[in-house]
Order: sequence, then structure tokens, then C-alpha cells
Amino acid sequence: MTTLLQSLGADATRRALRSPGGLLLQMGPFVARLATRIPAVSTAIETLYAAYPVASADTFVDFDVGVHRPASWRHWWQPQVVFSFEGQEPFNPLPGGQGFPLLEWGLNWCVYGICHQYLILHAAVLERNGRALVLPAPSGSGKSTLCSALLFSGWRLLSDELTLICPKQGHIVPNPRPVSLKNDSIDVIRRFAPQMRLGSTVRDTVKGVVAHFAAPPDAVRAAHQPATPGWIVLPKYVAGSPARLEPIERARAFMQLVENAFNYDLFGAEGFNLVGSVIDRSACFSFEYSDVHEAAALFARLADGQADGQEPTAH
Repeated sequence: MTTLLQSLGADATRRALRSPGGLLLQMGPFVARLATRIPAVSTAIETLYAAYPVASADTFVDFDVGVHRPASWRHWWQPQVVFSFEGQEPFNPLPGGQGFPLLEWGLNWCVYGICHQYLILHAAVLERNGRALVLPAPSGSGKSTLCSALLFSGWRLLSDELTLICPKQGHIVPNPRPVSLKNDSIDVIRRFAPQMRLGSTVRDTVKGVVAHFAAPPDAVRAAHQPATPGWIVLPKYVAGSPARLEPIERARAFMQLVENAFNYDLFGAEGFNLVGSVIDRSACFSFEYSDVHEAAALFARLADGQADGQEPTAH
């Protein structure tokens, strides 16, 4: 029987996080061993990973990570946090209040830096009717804002940050984790989805103001269900722009996937063919928007085959 983190209770969770064996959580296709003695990070894990399965002690661990205070006298007058991976500290310390964002950034680093069994894109990805909507875009494009609006509008979250493509089957593997919102998008999604429960808001990070909310429990439960590529959409927030979806050539979509891939070069010819197969199975568009309500309505029509815009031109 699967044990969810929320069933352990706060005291047991904190004991596990402080113990030598850590807290083992199943996160999509991966198992992470988490460790921390920082109360704010423990609280965030308890809250934002409540619906995740606790893995058994004999489970293979993909990532052995933690967030700690550095072993230095400086933290007594200038609190800091460090991320550890298998006993090493790959990043510089951050200010002491940024522990949970650092954990999430570190877990992303583990996925795209280590898990080369997948072709990994910097892209949000959601599913509807068995088909995946891939939103490749750099930071600041509005992809996380759009992703958040869609997951509260009937789409299943696969990931707000990393798209995992299986080379053998060509399908997209879910990796749902807490969703990161930044700066103005925090209030935008709070107004769009008042039921959303944000974790603590962290200011003055390298990305500005950052807050996370938990992946929907149904997305966590369905993390074993892959999706078939269905749409590639290049999103861009443009102030004052109406929601506008326009077909693009497959060659442009191909290049966008390659440019947003972390490990395309490692796959060689296999990577070229894999990206091509994703493009061949997808309708490809660019998308501009400023209002998330308009965007959600348009993507609902897209999923139902009723959106304006024709199939992309073959190239």
C-alpha cells in the first residue's frame, strides 16, 4: 500500500528529513532522498509535497540531495543556505531565506544534468485527452504563468519547467513537482485561481520574487501515465495583446525545440530523429497573450479542435 507524505504527519516528516537515511519521495520517474534541518524548508516540503508517495528504504535513489546551513561561522551573522548533492556542494551559498527555491532549482539541475535517458527540454508541458501540449520558451516569456492558468482549467500538469521525452517510445514522461511563479505572475494566478494555496513568498532571489504552489494531487497520482505529443506552442507574454495563436512552419518549431533542449547534442542522430518525430505528431503554433482568461479559453478550443488557425505547413 502506498504511503503518502501527508499521512506521516509533521513530526515524522521532520524526523525523517533530519535522519541519516533522509526522506525518500517518489517524484514522477525519480526517487529523491531529501535532507534538511532548516524548519522553513521542512515546512515547505510537508506542504508542497504532501500528495507524493514515500518510497521504501530499499528503493534505488536517483538524487541524494539536501539543503543545509554552511559549515561556517559566517552563518551566525549572515544566514545562508547551501544545496548538497551526494555530499558535494555544486552551487554557491544563497541568502538564508531561499532554502526551498534552492532545493527546487537543485532538483531541476539534477534532472537536466544527470537524467540523459530522456531528451530534456526547457519547456512546460501539460496533457489533455491523452495529448501533450509542449510550451518551450526561455525564462520571462510567460510560460509558467500560462502553464498555471491551464492546469487550473482542465489540463493535467506534467511539468512546469522540464519536458522529458522518452527516446524509445517517443512519448512524454510526467514529472510533476511544485510550480514556480515569479514576480507579477504570482498575483495574476492568485486572481485567476483563488483556490490556489501558495507556499511562502521569497524575495530578492536571482529571479526576483518567487513563490511555489503544489502540483494538483490528480497530476501526482497520474505521474505514471505518459502523453503523446500533440501541440508545440511557442508562448510569449505581450502586454495588451489579445490571445493570438498562429501556425508556424515545422522547421521553426524544430529549431525551437533544439534550442531549448539541455542534452540534444548527446543524442546525435537519434536526437535529430526524436525531435523530428515529436514535430511530425504535433500541430505547431506561436502564441501571444496578455490575459490568462482569454488564453485558457483559446487553449480549451485548441484541445477540442475548434481553435482558429490551421495545421502547420510541412517543411
